[in-house]
Amino acid sequence: METKHSMVKQAIQSRILDGTFLPHQKISSESELMKEFGVSRHTVRLALGDLVNKGWLYREQGAGTFCADRQLNEAAQGRNEKNIALITTYISDYIFPSIIRGAESVLSEQGYHVTLFSTNNNHDTEREVLERILSGSFDGVIVEPTKSALSNPNLNYYLSLERQNIPYVMINAYYDELEPLYVAVDDEKGGFLQTEYLIKQGYRNIAGFFKNDDLQGVKRMKGFLKAHRQYRIPIEPRNIITYYTEEKQEKPVRELEALLALNGKERPDALVCYNDQLALSLMDVLRSKGLHVPDDLALVGYDNSFLADISEVKLTTVEHPKSDLGKEAARFILELVQEKRGSASQKESKLECLVFEPELYIRSSVKTEAPEALKQ
Repeated sequence: METKHSMVKQAIQSRILDGTFLPHQKISSESELMKEFGVSRHTVRLALGDLVNKGWLYREQGAGTFCADRQLNEAAQGRNEKNIALITTYISDYIFPSIIRGAESVLSEQGYHVTLFSTNNNHDTEREVLERILSGSFDGVIVEPTKSALSNPNLNYYLSLERQNIPYVMINAYYDELEPLYVAVDDEKGGFLQTEYLIKQGYRNIAGFFKNDDLQGVKRMKGFLKAHRQYRIPIEPRNIITYYTEEKQEKPVRELEALLALNGKERPDALVCYNDQLALSLMDVLRSKGLHVPDDLALVGYDNSFLADISEVKLTTVEHPKSDLGKEAARFILELVQEKRGSASQKESKLECLVFEPELYIRSSVKTEAPEALKQ
């Protein structure tokens, strides 16, 4: 069980990390902290004493307690470790091991130690990870944003990284408000390619399944809509299925079952999927209903993951650069770290965001029976 003085100490640390208390700013008085947390003066003094001893705070006789400049303290101690934090929404499954291996291969060659963190696409976990990084000794951060399509409650922690002169590079998506340096895929074009290919094969009643709390899903859905408009194919509103991360196991399955219950031509003839994981999940639903891919419905995935090749029906899917994306992000962060240390040009960084062009890998989950006129 957390002690009262630990609770007070953690709260003060969090306020330092999120920028509520800035270096050399006077923090709340002992009396204010006692009232806020409902604890004794002894408890408050224990918490403050611990933070002073650890270099988070300093006292000035007769003036109060102030937030220390920990960046200056680190510089004075001459820290020599070379550490990069790598934050992804997930670590051990799907395409993430390939992204991580790509980044690690570049960073380790330059003598950097990589510390892995996972947010599980959860804002609270992202906050905890960022607090650990801000409390530690890291030269730079490669980070995949959490629920990048939603308003993020942790933006102040990224601003704290900037205040502490800790460079960061975002991968797969980005928080637009921060205008960060990022490495990603053109997901709008990827969603367009998925849908255009189906249209060119003669499919007209296409359902799209998109995770809409991540920027990738929002952009892929935009490409889906754009392809329909470009080829003048009407869009049936019920064919656009969106879901949040927490719903990914149940809602797409439930919505597909409802679509399959429709009669005749109302039932979709093809499915565009947010990623390969979802495509295989929906393929299981089709199989349970006695339907076959691609004879009864066509299916297109995204990411060209290992799942696309091990599935019963080999999956037509959009390529994700995976390892190359990790390598490029690592090169970006190394250059930013070198600039911070003064070993590169003192001019402002000339790095620009890198966006990979998507490519469609055609396999057997779509029948190729398009009219010649549509193939032009």
